[in-house]
Amino acid sequence: MNVVSRSRPQDLRFTSEVERATSHLYDKVKKVIPEVEWPTYAPLIARINQLKAQKNAVILGHNYMTPEIFHCVADITGDSLALARSATKTTADIIVMAGVHFMAETAKLLNPRKKVLIPNTGAGCTLAESITGADVRKLKEQYPGVPVVTYVNTSAEVKAEADICCTSGNAVEIVEGLGVPRVIMLPDEYLALNTAKKVKTEIITWKGRCVVHEMFTPDDIRSLRASNPGVVVLAHPECSPEVIAECDYAGSTAGMSDYVAKHKPPKVVLVTECSMSDNVAAEYPELEFVRPCNLCPFMKKIELENILVALEEERHEVHIDPAIAGRARISVERMLTGWKP
Repeated sequence: MNVVSRSRPQDLRFTSEVERATSHLYDKVKKVIPEVEWPTYAPLIARINQLKAQKNAVILGHNYMTPEIFHCVADITGDSLALARSATKTTADIIVMAGVHFMAETAKLLNPRKKVLIPNTGAGCTLAESITGADVRKLKEQYPGVPVVTYVNTSAEVKAEADICCTSGNAVEIVEGLGVPRVIMLPDEYLALNTAKKVKTEIITWKGRCVVHEMFTPDDIRSLRASNPGVVVLAHPECSPEVIAECDYAGSTAGMSDYVAKHKPPKVVLVTECSMSDNVAAEYPELEFVRPCNLCPFMKKIELENILVALEEERHEVHIDPAIAGRARISVERMLTGWKP
């Protein structure tokens, strides 16, 4: 847990008023946040929710946020695809992205006239940083005429060089929808390889990887099964094909959450960033969640404290070069509208 330790001004004390204002929120997370920790979070939560109402702001929370953010201050939650879709519908004046920088950029692409804030500019992504726009241009020169499908986990500069974006939840649908024999799919090598197993299209890959998902090994999965008989193993397609082969189901974070909701496995493990397990466990306290904990150091740079400062001071605003934004927006909108060439 991200326990806040700094000295608080008087208006961020755990008062009886704050306790009353947040008790219904603690009911959502009491299975994953110890009662002794709640007074640390509650004053920040109360102030953030108050500021959202005052400023007509909305917080988009990715599935990898910690529970006090995901369940207590985020207005819209989900995977990258869900957040991208929701960003097109919000009537808020200010959007705060509780996620990493490329997600904030995507929200800005879809809401060019709104103020989009990222609470910590250090919330990057090794996957997004594994490729540049220049890299994509070189690939296009090497494979002329081959469509480029780029994962949303990329910068706006890279999106601007693509024909269409995809997420882990719709990659197969996007590739098949292009109706071509060959595509370039980047930057996540494992997502591309796992997608290739489900389509007839030849996929040219890039060697980008997620710092969290590349850590899991087939031996990890076999060890989990040995020590937890009967456990159902769900994995994210950013894991290697060898890991996916050891699992019962592979899907996006939304897909994993939906699987748990539908099948209610008594004992389950989510092979992904470990806050995901906390957030789903809060929804289904009757299920046993085995937690192989790989934390994303970038997602964990988003905390209640810097969300509060972002709202108070309306910083750090996301800006995208208009020359890049227009082209990048097309690739994202094509994904959302089901574009076919």
